[in-house]
Amino acid sequence: MTHIEDARQAPWKTAAVRGPTPPRLLGGLTWRGAALAGAFAVASGLAIAARRRGSLLRQGRALPRFAPADKTLAAASPAMLAGTPERRLYAGRDLTRAVTIEDLRATAHRRLPRFALEYLEGGAEDEATLAHNIAAWAQWRFAPRALIDVTQRDLSTELFGRRMAMPLVIAPTGLNELFWPHADRRLAEAAAAAGVPYAQSTMSNDPMAEVARVPGLRHWWQLYVFGREEIRNALIDRAHDVGCEALIVTTDAQTYGNREWETRNNADPKNLSWGTKIDALLHLRWLIAGLLLHGMLRFANVVDFVPKDRRRFFDSAMWIRSQMDHALSWDTVKRIRDRWPRRLIIKGLLTVEDVVRAAEIGADAVALSNHGGRQLDWAVAPVDVLPEARRAVSNRLALFVDGGIRRGSDILKALALGADAVLVGRAVLYGVAAAGMPGATRALAILREEIDRDLALLGARSISELGPRFLARPH
Repeated sequence: MTHIEDARQAPWKTAAVRGPTPPRLLGGLTWRGAALAGAFAVASGLAIAARRRGSLLRQGRALPRFAPADKTLAAASPAMLAGTPERRLYAGRDLTRAVTIEDLRATAHRRLPRFALEYLEGGAEDEATLAHNIAAWAQWRFAPRALIDVTQRDLSTELFGRRMAMPLVIAPTGLNELFWPHADRRLAEAAAAAGVPYAQSTMSNDPMAEVARVPGLRHWWQLYVFGREEIRNALIDRAHDVGCEALIVTTDAQTYGNREWETRNNADPKNLSWGTKIDALLHLRWLIAGLLLHGMLRFANVVDFVPKDRRRFFDSAMWIRSQMDHALSWDTVKRIRDRWPRRLIIKGLLTVEDVVRAAEIGADAVALSNHGGRQLDWAVAPVDVLPEARRAVSNRLALFVDGGIRRGSDILKALALGADAVLVGRAVLYGVAAAGMPGATRALAILREEIDRDLALLGARSISELGPRFLARPH
């Protein structure tokens, strides 16, 4: 499967989730109704429905392909022998046989119900930003150096005065327990084992303090600015008290993106459609391991700020969305900078002017990001901005980049163009959705193996040697 075909896998996302007690399943379906619907599904063709959706994956065949909305992007797709022979992905449970991120993605597709897949995979509107995030990496080619002794290679780098095993941070992502029970903790454990930081989202499901107790973790906290100033300050102070190394202020989500697939999965803003519920019931391993054993999801780190009559999952999600601070400005970020004494990262910038402004107010780093293609459609890819941003700020702050990173080669391109590290979101989520903490660990191991191999093939002995001389951009 090509990079572009990967990006257009389907229209994607919704939400489902968990309240303190689980009298209802997936927004309005009672447990008695769930049992009856489940029995009906089994009696009327569960196997047929499962075959219709998953037979290709169980055979290890490629995921279904969707044409990009922007047809010009298709021309950037790498050729694969005219599409034949068809490349097969591994979608089984033996993680040692998952040799690419796409294998883990195929396993996640086999395991998750469609609405969860749409949440994982989806972008905004025509998903042009989502597609271009991946296509943008294909616009750069390597120019390797020959006859270099690469017997010893060093993948480590220094970030904020500390060494990390490879130049990668697990990006902040919300609602991860939709994919695996206690997924936030499992991601944190995988990050700690791999020697990389983990950024926990405001909209995560595991409490901040519990994640902070993961041994050896470099714990970062991502802040959405919503509600009264006291809410923002309380979250900042909690992050300080549990020892978070860095605070990430996300700037590009104050208005919710137009994620049309989410609306299609819902009967109304507070309930999934019956078709979506029945599809979820057909995925018994996912259902039993998650909702049946752990109940409906909840936003553990912000639920106390939500009015008591709005704390059911969909209610709380809609309330938080309605409270996002549309007046968020550089003055607000400056006040956050004054309150937060540790490393400050501003995430969601896509212009050189904004990167320079971040340096001027004392940010320690900027994350070039378009929110994974989930906010403004037809936005530039972060890597499009990276080279000029690096020239503009030199070494005044660290630069991170995200968006469409699926290979170690993508990471090396980012570093050669001036990034200090990358933020990886979906690639690691595929792992945790496939197999929990072992799956996330396998995703990080795959990326590390690819970075190491490609570094040798480039003729570089360490991450610190990378620079623009290793890249070319053909017309």
